[in-house]
Amino acid sequence: MVRWLFPLLLTILTAACSKAPSHVPNSLVNFAHLEHLYQAVTIDSLPAAFVYIYSEYPDYQPVEAPGEGIACVDDVARAAVLYLRHYRYTGNPQSLRKARHLLRFILHMQAANGLFYNFIYADHSINQTRENSRPRADWWSWRAFRALSEAYPVFRAKDTAFADALQKGMQRVFPHIDSLLALYPRVETPERFPQPAWLPVGGAADQAAVLLTGLVNYLNATADSTVVLPIRRIAEGILMMQVPDTPQSFSGAFLSYRNHWHAWGNSQAVALLLAGKALQDTLLIRRALREVDGFYAYLVQKKFFHHIEFSGRIADIKPLKTERFEQIAYDIRPMVFASLQAYEITGDSAYARLAGEIAGWLLGNNVAGKVMYDRHSGRCYDGILSRERINKNAGAESTIEALLTILEVERHPVARKVMLGYLERTEP
Repeated sequence: MVRWLFPLLLTILTAACSKAPSHVPNSLVNFAHLEHLYQAVTIDSLPAAFVYIYSEYPDYQPVEAPGEGIACVDDVARAAVLYLRHYRYTGNPQSLRKARHLLRFILHMQAANGLFYNFIYADHSINQTRENSRPRADWWSWRAFRALSEAYPVFRAKDTAFADALQKGMQRVFPHIDSLLALYPRVETPERFPQPAWLPVGGAADQAAVLLTGLVNYLNATADSTVVLPIRRIAEGILMMQVPDTPQSFSGAFLSYRNHWHAWGNSQAVALLLAGKALQDTLLIRRALREVDGFYAYLVQKKFFHHIEFSGRIADIKPLKTERFEQIAYDIRPMVFASLQAYEITGDSAYARLAGEIAGWLLGNNVAGKVMYDRHSGRCYDGILSRERINKNAGAESTIEALLTILEVERHPVARKVMLGYLERTEP
């Protein structure tokens, strides 16, 4: 695979590789189950919407999470990104309408401090007390910011008033980003692993990747140079948490937090690739490709892991404990996105084939040999519990992550062909 890149070729290669067809015959993307979870509501006399969090086997009716609620910004933000991308690729006006309504819900959940509440109860009131629902600098706030950043350029061309509301929503988050960066360049070393204090939660590279993606989207949409330094510093912090080149199988892996790597939400590689492309910074791209070239190949060979705890120091890192299960669609989608972004930047079809192979997890290329995404219903099972057991619930996260994966893979013919090869093996 290509390792050395030339900045002057980035734009040319990206444009050449992004000419995938907007409409894919016999697409596997099926919104039926997500539509089942989609709930229209009215907010401030305007149409809005959310998606139910949980949907349980066998009838797949929505289920309330005790103490949390029925819907959350985490999943609504995911769904908004999915519908926005579907609109961009197909021009489907219903997808744009649904995205708008979901975004209105996200803005409704923005608190006075500029961050976001996460959950709502069955009566649609906001859960303001649950620890993972309070408006703080955590996963759901970064996902909300990322969704707004992806939506802004789309609506700027369609509805300037709504685009202005989206931009104001993003701008209210920036003081919290500044507060994080005020801790630069302090580094803590718990368990002898570097933790850049200016990343979210005192060194969470996984959360930082979501924030970084939102900042890159904002830069691309606005050309606001004031976000370049935050992008560079967040990227710098993520790079500090990369396992160096070693003869061991986890060479190039980005740790998620402290001495832990986990597959879910491990979007550091794709975030760095996006930042490298936006800034024409080949160092960021090369470092991201180290994980894709090395660690991803190892994970595919082993039929994937869910979590690894390390010991030692980052320079001589050793696996202390590995967990294969529970494997979920949210483990897979970040690796597929990174592999496809690597292909779009480099033009190397090996990355597209890798994306198709990883996406094949949804269609049976997994340790259980089970099809996890049902193209006929649009459901994605919630996880692989063991070689013999599948969690047959189909909540919003799993379904949306699967649909995002397939939507992006189908835009790249090489990746799509590899992915469909697994479908041919599992369906008569």
